[in-house]
Amino acid sequence: MTDSLEDADVPSRPYDWRLALRALGYLRQHKLEAVASLALTMLSAPIYLAGALLTGAAVDLFLAPDPSKPPTGFVLFVKQAVDFAGFGGSRQLGIVFMAVLFLAANLVEAAVEFARMVVMENMGQRIMFDLREELFAHLQRVSIKFYDQTRVGQLMTRISSDVGGLNEMLTSGVIGLLSNLAIVFYVLIWMFKTNWRLALVSFAILPLLITLATWFRIGVRSAYRAIGVQMSAMNGFLQEHLSGMLLVQLFNREARQMKAFDRINKAYQKADVDTNFYAAVFYPGVEILTTAGIALIIWYGAGQVIRGAATLGTLIAFIELAGNLYNPISEIGEKYNVLQSAMASCERVFKILDEPVMQAHPEPKRLTRVRGRIEFRDVWFAYRDEDWVLKDISFVAEPGEKVALVGHTGAGKTTVTNLLLRFYEIQRGQILLDDVDIRELDLHELRSNFGVVLQDVFLFSRDIAANIRLGNQAITEAMAAAAAGKVGADDFISALKQGYRSEVRERGAGLSVGEKQLIGFARALAFDRRVLILDEATSSIDTKTEMLIRDAVERLMLGRTALVIAHRLSTIQSVDKIIVMHKGEVREVGNHQALLDKRGLYWNLYQLQFSRDSAPVVEPVAEPRSFQHASSHGGAT
Repeated sequence: MTDSLEDADVPSRPYDWRLALRALGYLRQHKLEAVASLALTMLSAPIYLAGALLTGAAVDLFLAPDPSKPPTGFVLFVKQAVDFAGFGGSRQLGIVFMAVLFLAANLVEAAVEFARMVVMENMGQRIMFDLREELFAHLQRVSIKFYDQTRVGQLMTRISSDVGGLNEMLTSGVIGLLSNLAIVFYVLIWMFKTNWRLALVSFAILPLLITLATWFRIGVRSAYRAIGVQMSAMNGFLQEHLSGMLLVQLFNREARQMKAFDRINKAYQKADVDTNFYAAVFYPGVEILTTAGIALIIWYGAGQVIRGAATLGTLIAFIELAGNLYNPISEIGEKYNVLQSAMASCERVFKILDEPVMQAHPEPKRLTRVRGRIEFRDVWFAYRDEDWVLKDISFVAEPGEKVALVGHTGAGKTTVTNLLLRFYEIQRGQILLDDVDIRELDLHELRSNFGVVLQDVFLFSRDIAANIRLGNQAITEAMAAAAAGKVGADDFISALKQGYRSEVRERGAGLSVGEKQLIGFARALAFDRRVLILDEATSSIDTKTEMLIRDAVERLMLGRTALVIAHRLSTIQSVDKIIVMHKGEVREVGNHQALLDKRGLYWNLYQLQFSRDSAPVVEPVAEPRSFQHASSHGGAT
């Protein structure tokens, strides 16, 4: 299994604007929230700075007024407001009024910030909802080959963590970056307009601050990448081994798997520690530089105050605004890393969304009444390049005919059914349903004509009735119960405490293999499809259960075209036609007795199972993963 999705943990360039624009495209569906969030961000910045300016104005107007310097700019505006309110005649009343203004400004800023956060987070949640829906819908349409090459744990990481990363970019990243830029913009305008010399002094530490932020951004980028890789590896490992815990315990692999998990866990820990190192240097460094910048402002500004070139209120306002200038600049570097990490998430998510789906015919044909005639006409197929699994396969199953496919493991039997259901596309030849190429049919309509019973029946964590109906509203619970009765499943289901309402645990835990198999037969019967595929459907059933359902299987196949794949030749002796496959080729075709009379490959298979005498053993050829594995989470043979 490859880790192909991890190849794209970070963009090859520092920032991929094409990915960013594609991600921002999700804002189009939420224009009102995006515009409102942006407007509130632009509004919150000047209100956020009002506290520092009001403090400076209070000092210049009421605490340390300088009669030689008449108020100008914002201080003059505040004085006019105080006089208009009738509080300008007394310093005590003026200070009270300024305190009320200060409190009001902070309350307004808090209200605006509250509204901005609510709008922004709601927008982010809706975007994540839409993207998860899009991802899951797409994952249901990609080819089974994709699941052959991708761990389920990785896909879970994409749908959960990486979608969250995209939300982080659109909310905290983009909006937060704009907020910081707006604050810096407003502070720069006020500083230069008020005292350009003191403003230049305030900028003295900016080169060092920018250098520190750049070092942090570059250094932490690789650490973020390592975290993404190790998180994906851990999720994939956990999903695989928790699902296979039975085998881990059965073969006493606990200690070995613990060592494997320990290696992954340590790698994840190291990646996190590396990130913490950069953070441990960056944030104290910002504090030191900020303190140094304020010290420079106090040193130079105090001299200006003493010389009468600046007011005390102006100096105090500069000191407060300096923090509002330095912090956003350092945060811009941090937000860049949020964007960088989000770009890695975006690339992984979009890599899935760009995975090709099964191509639909531009003008699909429709089958008004399906008869169930199946024809393979000179079919060639390979999972990889020209490593042919099927070679020039041709056969016909007439409507209502029961056809069995037999052969050694790796002969290509299950691949035939995979191709018939278009889980994979053939390279050469044609597959026809009622004389129509299946590539010309709508994929949903094609598969809606097939009922499939697998060797490994997959059950969902729902009640038994729901597992038979699979969400098909046309199948009532009474119909599901009737189908279960016909295949002999009603006896064990009725014996359960809640009957058909009994909850099935994950993957059918608590039910025997035979009981799960009976539910699979009930499911196929309830859906009443025109073509039936039995893929090793009785190979895991004990003799008693096999006898119980044999008559039901005969009724199930009655009037339907049936393709039966079986190693147990006792289950197919009554079929109309047996196709013997070997190394991807059709070697023999005929009924049971005719093939025995030929004393060929089928006779060998029969002797291996039913005769004490040795028979020549034909070497099997390795074949990819089984159909039943493919139908549950990817793969085919």
